[in-house]
Amino acid sequence: MKIDAVKWGGVLLVNLALMACSAWAAWEWQANAYGQQLAAKETTRQIERTNLANANSAQILAEQDKRLALEQWLAASDQAHYRALSDEKTKQARLRDRLATADLRLSVQLNATATGCDGMQATTNTDGVVYGARRAQLDRAHAQRIIEITGDGDQGLIALQACQAYAKEVSGTK
Repeated sequence: MKIDAVKWGGVLLVNLALMACSAWAAWEWQANAYGQQLAAKETTRQIERTNLANANSAQILAEQDKRLALEQWLAASDQAHYRALSDEKTKQARLRDRLATADLRLSVQLNATATGCDGMQATTNTDGVVYGARRAQLDRAHAQRIIEITGDGDQGLIALQACQAYAKEVSGTK
């Protein structure tokens, strides 16, 4: 009986060893399969993150290009606005100089139906450029003041045009 017990003990020991080897092999196989699944998921996740980063980079570059184009347009617009203003100021200065040197005189057309201080209708002046109308020359100081006022108005119109162009460019309407 002792031999039977040893025999069964050996079989039991071999069975236990085989079961341990089988459990170890199953464990290794599962770990390998699970590791491959994790590696595939990690690769997919890394690809998604790379694609997202590339899309973000492309969007940032596009926005930077838009900003650069807008800055260049603004610089060109400012330069054109400055040029228009300086040209207008130069014209105004020349006009004021011509008025100051009596090289140029401003005149106003008088109402042809207006009556003079003696109640008589104003007579027409045939030596003027405009037929049938009388003209009166303005004092130099008044003429220069009128030129200043119109110059301020011209500068305001130039500034308004620049603002409107900026608003159209920024809003995207042409």
